[in-house]
Amino acid sequence: MFTTLRNAWNIPELRKKLIFTVLIMLLYRIGSVIPVPYINVDALTSYFNTTLSDTILGLYNAMSGSAFSQATVLALSIQPYINASIIIQLLTIAIPALERLQKDGGEEGKKKLNMITRITTVALGLLMGWAYYMMLVNSGAGIVTETGFLNAVVIVLAFAAGSSVVMWLGEQITEHGIGNGISIILFANIISRLPAMLNTTIHMVWWHIILVVIGMLALVVLIVFTNDAERRIPVQYAKRVVGRKVYGGQNTNLPIKVSMTGVMPVIFAQSICSLPATICTFAGVTSGWWYENVFSSTSWLYAVIYFLLIFFFSWFYASIQYDPVEISNNLKKNGGFIPGFRPGKPTADFIKKVINKIVVFGAVYLGIVALLPIIAGNLLPSVQSLAIGGTSVIIVVSVALETVKALEAQMLMRHYKGFLD
Repeated sequence: MFTTLRNAWNIPELRKKLIFTVLIMLLYRIGSVIPVPYINVDALTSYFNTTLSDTILGLYNAMSGSAFSQATVLALSIQPYINASIIIQLLTIAIPALERLQKDGGEEGKKKLNMITRITTVALGLLMGWAYYMMLVNSGAGIVTETGFLNAVVIVLAFAAGSSVVMWLGEQITEHGIGNGISIILFANIISRLPAMLNTTIHMVWWHIILVVIGMLALVVLIVFTNDAERRIPVQYAKRVVGRKVYGGQNTNLPIKVSMTGVMPVIFAQSICSLPATICTFAGVTSGWWYENVFSSTSWLYAVIYFLLIFFFSWFYASIQYDPVEISNNLKKNGGFIPGFRPGKPTADFIKKVINKIVVFGAVYLGIVALLPIIAGNLLPSVQSLAIGGTSVIIVVSVALETVKALEAQMLMRHYKGFLD
């Protein structure tokens, strides 16, 4: 990875893109420490750490690089944009007009979908900003210093404007920088928590530190290995004559990644599992058997439910992303076939069978990565203070790998001799 970065830095065009990406991330981090007006940040941080850390808001806080727990201008971070993207993606399946825009609209249809996503992001930013403000007012901890109507409008608009700015910054990185902008911002948010984690780690018992380091290295190796793993289905293309030229006749493969669903099933599962604790917190019920043994993120029953939800969402998300019938029809249209299977329904059934098997392996992999921090926290209580989540580790490693691949692809296009050697 460091060799790739060094080689990319020697190319003037890529160097400009790297500098641009770093500057955008720097601007984002500056905005993440500027609090909105009329908020007592110390009271909010104390309230968040004692009451909200085990709720769904704890996940939002991790994804925002602790900006959420400090009510900064960019506190909502990329959550409105991610939620809007997921909503539009699901609606393209349910609404035929959106499905036509996605499949047959071409570049113009993609622009319209992006515009719809941006408008939805702004609307969700206003909604989430208002909900966050009402939660702060109703907390009873003296977080909001002035509660007038105009003050409320200023706070909500500041949150909504911040989410729009984050969306714009992410698009700028995607267009003029390196890698996917939203992923890079997520990466920056999670990395920003490393100094606090390191400070906590050095105060642990020495053998706990060794176990944590070994466990983190093993987790990274597992993620890197699985991220590159894929099942390759052999595909052959029949020869066809067009005029005086012969097309096709080559052997290739249809790659299906083991981690085809990415980190989305873990995010969905964690959101659902944290929802009961969130409701209990808002209702003022933070004790009792159900809360401690089912809703608490450190309980074993919570871990079992968490794993089952990861399995379900892995299957659900894979069924949305991969349509075996559509893949089979595309192969048939292009004169391709899988050896041993007739085109049409037999091919679709075989592809569906392969995808279902891969989903099982992918779900088990995600479950292991997501549950290891919980298991380690129960066995070693000092590890809980690190606030390491499987979601964060997957995002950091995956984004790093994707960014390096993007750099390598751009260097290959430019036939960079130092890289090819």
